[in-house]
Parts: sequence; C-alpha cells; structure tokens
Amino acid sequence: MELTGQFLVAMPGMGDARFEKSVILLCAHSRDSTLGLVINQPAVDLSFDDLLQQIEITSVKERPGDLAKTPIHIGGPVEHGRGFVLHSSDYTQNESTLTVGKDFGMTATRDVLEDIANGRGPKKRILCLGYAGWGAGQLEDEIGRNGWLTTEANPDIVFEAPNNTKWEAALATLGVDPLTLSAAAGRA
Repeated sequence: MELTGQFLVAMPGMGDARFEKSVILLCAHSRDSTLGLVINQPAVDLSFDDLLQQIEITSVKERPGDLAKTPIHIGGPVEHGRGFVLHSSDYTQNESTLTVGKDFGMTATRDVLEDIANGRGPKKRILCLGYAGWGAGQLEDEIGRNGWLTTEANPDIVFEAPNNTKWEAALATLGVDPLTLSAAAGRA
C-alpha cells in the first residue's frame, strides 16, 4: 500500500484526542516508517514574522502581506521544536526538498525560511512545527482498525480551505458526509 502524497483523515472515535478531526498529508511512507504533517491544526499566538525574529532571519519589509501568507500549524505530536515547510511543487531546494506526490514538496532547512522571507519562496506554503510519525506496520494497523480513511491529497484543501473546514472537505473527496460516520468500528 503506497500512501505517500495521500491524506489521512481521522475517523470519529479513533482513540487519540491529539488527532481528533485531523487531516494529515503523508510526506513519506515506507515499510519501515511513515511521516506526515497535520494540515488543519493552526498554532495559536505565533506568526511567521515572530518565528523569523526568533531564529534571527531578517525579512524584506516591502512585502508585509507576503509573510502573513505563511500560516503556522502544529504538524503533529513529535518534535515540536522542528519545522517543516509543506509547499507547492514550484519550489525546490536541491536535495533538501522532498517531493511529495506531484503537487507538493516538503523542505525542512533554514534556506526555505530565508527564501520565503526574501520573496523567493514557494507560492503556496504552510509551516508545520512537529510531525506525526509511525513505525513499521503501525499506520497500516490503525487504518485496518478503522482509525483513518485515506484519499488523494488536494492542494486546494491544503492551501486554500479554512482550517475548520479541511476535515469535512477531505471527507467530501470520498463522498462521505461526516454526519453519517459512527465512532464505533465494525466489520462485515
């Protein structure tokens, strides 16, 4: 089962409050491990400009609105001090950028932050602090126990949809109405 570039959509009653109504873009999936970024949990009280100041990157002030286009999210419960920029495929930083499907890239180096600050970064992006990770077979087991649904990732949902609508929008790509979902798992 190849899941790189797919959405994971949390099912009701999955049993982990950290992922309630989460939508995760899976950036790397192999037999040994999986790494994903939660795209619908904004970080409260932290702006991109504040973050740049903390890590001592000077931004170009002629375009103050550009920095506001970089929302900050809680990417998952692992390593909150580590940042990942999930972005459109128009930007690559040589071997530092991981290609995620045909529509996305993920770059986790200081260079991408400097490029964004200076107007040379990706057109569309979100910065995620932390990530969601699974060991060998763990995610497949959770999917098998009806903890997650999977669907093709959609750039409009990632970069354009309001955070409070992304879960419903991801379910809609599967033709699923959230009101019809049950917290109880079952097998036929």
